Amino acid sequence: MQSSLYVALSGQVALERRMQTLARNVANMNTAGYRADEVTFEAVLAQAGRDPVAFASAGETYISRRPGGLTKTDAPLDVAVDGEAWFAFQTPKGVVYTRDGRMNMTANGELRTVAGHPVLDAGGTPIQLNPNGGPPVISRDGAISQGAQQAGVLGLHLIPADAKLSRFENSGVIPDKRVEAVNDFSRNGVVQGFVEGANVNPVMEMAKLVMVTRAFESASAAVDEAARAQQEATRTLGDPR
Repeated sequence: MQSSLYVALSGQVALERRMQTLARNVANMNTAGYRADEVTFEAVLAQAGRDPVAFASAGETYISRRPGGLTKTDAPLDVAVDGEAWFAFQTPKGVVYTRDGRMNMTANGELRTVAGHPVLDAGGTPIQLNPNGGPPVISRDGAISQGAQQAGVLGLHLIPADAKLSRFENSGVIPDKRVEAVNDFSRNGVVQGFVEGANVNPVMEMAKLVMVTRAFESASAAVDEAARAQQEATRTLGDPR
């Protein structure tokens, strides 16, 4: 009887985590370059008497790498990745990678993210443009030209498929494995004048949120029913005095 209560409780814990990730995805569905949170679940077997009981694990959250849709802006400092690569920028916590290619140029010509972090080239050096050089033209390989002069090169980086990602702010990620600079631009490149949106499908996320909410309510009802059954058994089988 207690096993059924604990199974229902474990289900509630797992569903609560899934609701949190879905709510965060919905809240960031209009955030440029945002990568959705996903959760993997496993059944945890425990021996209860003669028969094993399967409990739901709390789940492991990971960041999805699915690409988001591209929106045409025609802004010269808006760039999007065509492929699986990432841009890099410098922060007080170290180098962070992102698919949000919205950039600004300061009065001194420093290329920065919209949050004010220096954008890096493939070698990890902040990119410096000519503030009087005119609108930049960015080619597929990330080369930045102003007039007839090449002013810098945007760094593109590949994160290993087995690397675990931790989140930095909304659109940045920090991998736990070493990244590699892109050298072959046939499969990975830059598209100027576009911004990549979040890889969140609002309709699907809302539908999932409704389903998980209903499942959580069912698990709550199961917990209440198991608790009532346990109390009834205690009263029935307890001390007859």
